[in-house]
Amino acid sequence: MAVPARAYLSIGEVLSKLRGEFPDVTISKIRFLESEGLIDPQRTPSGYRKFTAVDLERLRYVLTAQRDQYLPLRVIKENLDALDRGLTPATTPGAALAPRLATIDGELTAATFKNLSQDSELRLSREELLQNSGLDDVQLTELESFGLVVMKGRYYGGDALSVAKAVAEMTAFGIEARHLRSFKTAADREVGLVEQVITPLLRQKSSDAKARAEEVQRELASLSVRLHAALVASGLSRLR
Repeated sequence: MAVPARAYLSIGEVLSKLRGEFPDVTISKIRFLESEGLIDPQRTPSGYRKFTAVDLERLRYVLTAQRDQYLPLRVIKENLDALDRGLTPATTPGAALAPRLATIDGELTAATFKNLSQDSELRLSREELLQNSGLDDVQLTELESFGLVVMKGRYYGGDALSVAKAVAEMTAFGIEARHLRSFKTAADREVGLVEQVITPLLRQKSSDAKARAEEVQRELASLSVRLHAALVASGLSRLR
């Protein structure tokens, strides 16, 4: 979505907003932090910097970390990368990075630092996924072979973590990845059913068609989860 014109700040306006909290900050300092890759403001056609609210928050984070924690820029940059990927920065060198996006009924919700990154989506390396899920490498490879966990580009998303953690807990009952292929098949069928409903909406030319399709998709996803849980509960009740 395009950002409204006045949502952008000039470098002078950014300096004005930071000066109250960081009296020593200068335009040269801001330009230096940009050159080090800690911020990446957009540019106007004539070359002037355009800062967003996210850029401003990143600058505040950098300046606070320097002033209060005396962190070197290399560490601050690693912390920002962790935050951008939905992780909590390590408090000690080499410590495991834990997701800062909590899951509630499978839905990701941002817990802290929400202003640092818009559209903050959890992105985990393979090692981070293993550390946070409780699976070992062999188990993860098996899940991937059955299509239960899928890497998106170079990272795993929050959905992969939810699946991996659930499978890790189920292994305590002797259930293995190969036993769960029917879950994937059923889920794919549910996705196909939802797709049949929203595709006609996406083909409409009206401006609100996409928003309506997203609303229907969320509602059907919620209903699908409720129906699945009810059917499983009903089936299990016959075992008692």
